[in-house]
Amino acid sequence: MELLARFLKHIHKEHLFTAKDRLLLAISGGVDSVVLGQLCKLAGFDFGVAHCNFQLRGEASDADEAFVKALAESWAVPFYNIRFNTAEFARANRLSIQEAARELRYNWFAEIKKREDFDYILTAHHANDNIETLLMNFFRGTGMNGLTGIREKNGALVRPLLFVKRTELEQYLREQSLSFVQDASNLKDDYTRNFIRNRLLPQMASVYPEVEQNLVHNIQRFGEINALYQQSVQQYRRKLVTAKGDELHIPVLLLLKTAAPPTVLFEIIKDYGFGAGQLPEVFALTGSEPGRYIVSATHRVVRDRKHLVIAPLAASERSRVFLEQPGVFNFDEGRLRLLVKENAGAIPTAAETAWLDARQVQFPLILRPWKTGDYFYPLGMMKKKKVARFLIDQKLSAIQKEKIWVLEMQQKIIWIVGHRIDHRFRVTDATKEVLEINYLK
Repeated sequence: MELLARFLKHIHKEHLFTAKDRLLLAISGGVDSVVLGQLCKLAGFDFGVAHCNFQLRGEASDADEAFVKALAESWAVPFYNIRFNTAEFARANRLSIQEAARELRYNWFAEIKKREDFDYILTAHHANDNIETLLMNFFRGTGMNGLTGIREKNGALVRPLLFVKRTELEQYLREQSLSFVQDASNLKDDYTRNFIRNRLLPQMASVYPEVEQNLVHNIQRFGEINALYQQSVQQYRRKLVTAKGDELHIPVLLLLKTAAPPTVLFEIIKDYGFGAGQLPEVFALTGSEPGRYIVSATHRVVRDRKHLVIAPLAASERSRVFLEQPGVFNFDEGRLRLLVKENAGAIPTAAETAWLDARQVQFPLILRPWKTGDYFYPLGMMKKKKVARFLIDQKLSAIQKEKIWVLEMQQKIIWIVGHRIDHRFRVTDATKEVLEINYLK
C-alpha cells in the first residue's frame, strides 16, 4: 500500500487526530520531517511549520533554517522559527547539549501551539527511533513501561510515523524527488543513540537480517503485555490495599503470597514518590521488626505489626527530593546536577561544586533542608560536628540558615549544599571516578 494511504489509515485507526484539527509540524529539514510535511500536504491537512535553529553548527544551522523556510513557502503554510543560544543555555542550567535542545524546543512548540491556536504538535519520530529508544532503555535498565518505546500520543504531542521504518521514508523521499538536509552530527557516534543507530544495529542485522522488523513487532507485543500487566497490578492493588484515612495498609502475609511480591509492592509504592532504587529497602521491611520505615520525597512506608503502612510525610518533611541516579534535580533553592566522571586530578574550589569519591556514594540520595540534630564530618576533620554549630561558625544569618539544604545517603550527610562536603566521601589519590555535583542557585 502506498505510504500516504497507510499514513491516513494509521491516523484513523489509532485516533491520533482528525481532518478538522490544526497541526503544528516540527520540521528540522531531515528525511523524516520532510516526509511528514509532504504527507500532511498531500493529505490536505491544515498545518504550520515550526523550526528551531540551535546555532550549534554555524553556517550549516543557518542553511537548514533557510531550507525549511523555503519548504514551508512551497507548501504555502505558515512558518515559525526561532534561534536559541543552546550552548549558553546548557552551560547556565548545567545541562547536556541534548537535554538543553530538548527542553528549549518543546517549551517553544507549546508556546506556538497556544499562541497560534493549533490543536496538536506533530514530530517525525519513526520506527527506528522507537527501536533505538527501546534498546537504550533495555541496556540501562527499565520496567515494563520502558519496553513499550515512545508513546504515539501524549496529550497534544503526536508522533504519527512510528509505524514506518527509516528505509521506507528514504524510499518515499526518492520517489517524490524531495530534497532534504543532512545533520552531520547524526553520522557520528558521539551520542548513545547514534552509536546504536550507526554501529550496533547494522552489526546485529548481519546476524539477524530481520532484526529491525522483529524489534518493531516486539514493541507492539510489549505494549499489549504491559496492558495485561497493568490490569493484573490493579487487581492486586484492589485485593491488598486498604485505605484508612490518609494511610494505606498492605497486609504483609498476603503480599508475600502473591506471584511476585517485590514487583507488586513496587507498583503500589511508586505512586508515592518511591523509586526503583529504594525497592530493596522497602521490601526488606516485610521481614523487619515493627517501627522501621523508609521515606520518599512525600511519603513513608512503616512496618507495623502485620502491615506495611504508607503514610504522607508531615508538612515539614515534604520538601525532600529523591535522587535515584545522576541527573538534574530542581528544589526550592535552585537546581543540582550530578554526573559521574573520571578523576581529572584538579579538584574544583568553587563552593557551588562538590567532588566526591564515586565508589563511596550509593544511590538513592535524599536532598532535604537541614534540621536540628543533623551532624557530619567536615572536610579535613576526623570528628563529627553538628550542622547547627557548623552554620554558626560560618556566620550565617537566621534567614540564610533557613535556606541551607543537605544531601544525604543512608542517613549520612555527604554535602552541605554550597558549603562543605563530608570528609568520609572526599576524593583521594586512589579515587578513579568522581561524583561531580553542581549547585545552581
